[in-house]
Amino acid sequence: MAGSTFYHQIAVNRRNSFLLAAFVVFVLALLGFAIGFAVFGGPEAGLATTAGAIGLGTLVGIGTYFGGDSLVLSVSGAHQVDESTAPQLLNVVREMSIAANLPMPKVYLIDDTAPNAFATGRDPDHASIAVTTGLLQKLDREELQGVIGHELSHVRNLDIRFALMVAVMVGVIAILADFFLRFTFWGGGRSRSRSGSGSGGGAQIVIFVIAIALAILAPIISRLIQMAVSRQREYLADASSVELTRNPHGLERALAKISGDKEVLEVANRGTQHLYFTNPIKKFEQRSSSLMSTHPAIIDRINRLRELTGDPPLSPSDAASLVGLE
Repeated sequence: MAGSTFYHQIAVNRRNSFLLAAFVVFVLALLGFAIGFAVFGGPEAGLATTAGAIGLGTLVGIGTYFGGDSLVLSVSGAHQVDESTAPQLLNVVREMSIAANLPMPKVYLIDDTAPNAFATGRDPDHASIAVTTGLLQKLDREELQGVIGHELSHVRNLDIRFALMVAVMVGVIAILADFFLRFTFWGGGRSRSRSGSGSGGGAQIVIFVIAIALAILAPIISRLIQMAVSRQREYLADASSVELTRNPHGLERALAKISGDKEVLEVANRGTQHLYFTNPIKKFEQRSSSLMSTHPAIIDRINRLRELTGDPPLSPSDAASLVGLE
């Protein structure tokens, strides 16, 4: 019998995603409190500083929310297709949209022989899916269904919106940390320490030292958490794709084919890599960074799918063939 169900995996991945996002909020609140107390001598100022940074981050987020999809499609060189230019692709997208109870998204094609795909758009009514020509050439219909089901699951699970929310919080943390470090560098910290040498000054100095440490570490920690959130949403989309297709084998084969393909997707970059079905930046490329990877290891994704069917994990030889390529 299968050791897991896609319903169980969906529930676990959603819980993990929200716990990680909550930790980012905690880091933001802690940093804002420490900076406010250290600079102005009280937590009330920290709330005002944090609110201002959130306001700035929200303005940036709104612009990305409404215009980010068009920018990503343009940067990727994607062009919209119809029934006459890509009939099978449109057919698969339509049947997966029906299974997911979603409006039919706009469908785009990227002229690149490296197989991959991504979804974008602020909500299901404004969603778009882009696939490469290599994906259509190298995958069979069942494998294509698994990929499209994965991308439509990102749309149905509102992953683009969720990722934007986390990104705004991470950006706010970076803004606060940069503000405080610049303030300290230009002498604000020294003058504040002298003015706090009276009553209560000892506590303020201690908080000031803690704030410096947080300002250095918080952006790094929050960025790592952001990557972890992205990986959880990929697991969630895999499980949700199986819910739509009822065929984990098709998705498993697609993961193995795409990750094992040695062609490089030239249009992808660090800013768009998190959108793709698998990480488009291969491990053997100089621009690769495993620490900041936005995707889980392909071996882990495949083994989770195998839990749904009761199949054993990948053998050492099969796993070894994927290491270094994904």
